[in-house]
Amino acid sequence: MTTSHQRPPTLDPIAVGRWERTAPPASPWLHEEVARRMMDRLQWIKLQPGSWIHWGALRGGLQAHAQLAGLYPGSQCFVVEAHAGRVQAAIKKIVKPWWHPGRWTAPAVRFEAPAPGSADMLWANMALHESADPQALLAQWHQALKVNGFVMFSSLGPDTAKELREVYAQLGWPPASHELTDMHDWGDMLVQTGFAEPVMDMERITLTYATPARLLQDLAELGRNFHPARFPALRGRAWKARLEDALARHLVKGDDGRLSLTFEVIYGHALKAPPKIKVSALSAVSVDDMRSMLQGQRPGA
Repeated sequence: MTTSHQRPPTLDPIAVGRWERTAPPASPWLHEEVARRMMDRLQWIKLQPGSWIHWGALRGGLQAHAQLAGLYPGSQCFVVEAHAGRVQAAIKKIVKPWWHPGRWTAPAVRFEAPAPGSADMLWANMALHESADPQALLAQWHQALKVNGFVMFSSLGPDTAKELREVYAQLGWPPASHELTDMHDWGDMLVQTGFAEPVMDMERITLTYATPARLLQDLAELGRNFHPARFPALRGRAWKARLEDALARHLVKGDDGRLSLTFEVIYGHALKAPPKIKVSALSAVSVDDMRSMLQGQRPGA
């Protein structure tokens, strides 16, 4: 779990940085599926963004990016990647060729962070649980949004791959994964950061696999174990064979003999609240705060 001003205690920031540099430059199919389900939740949001940010589009869902661009055809889009080295890969995947009609009519996608306080929506699919400092990341999102702009995000929750963690424990091995934050703690952190009216929900998705090797291949595409107490070095073929044998024996099998693995997916959205100013007999209010309060004032207020 994470608390304010504290980095996740079971997450190695060096390992996180390495993964940001080396993760495959493509969207895993599970990320695309979660993005599709997150997009269904946009029906709850009435605001039509004039500008929006796709945070981590390269891994978060390239199909979803195209759908969002179609949903907001006249909106300015900013794509922000966690690592600068991945920007060129994102450009190649997202920018339409010069002859595509959509490139003539829609605003050009900008591969940079927008000016602070200028975006109406920030979309971040399956990125938050991989942050070495999630409180700081939430603060970045908050800073990027206009008052009454909104963030929509998803992340993996604590029950993810619980079957794999149980197998590791039975074998007496180090933890199979770092700990993941639950939706209540994400809601608390949103409020601590300055967001308002957070709405959180979650679901468990059970994936099935024909073989342990296919299961491990999927996990390798989805992420890495960032736990500081993980295995300190590479393992060999004998270790992998032992792991596959343990998975084949211990994972729950359905009537079709396939192996089951649980993924807990958390969804959240929240508004950027107007800044709260403490009023006393003599108060000093910055011009920026006053401007934000005026911009956030609702009609008739």
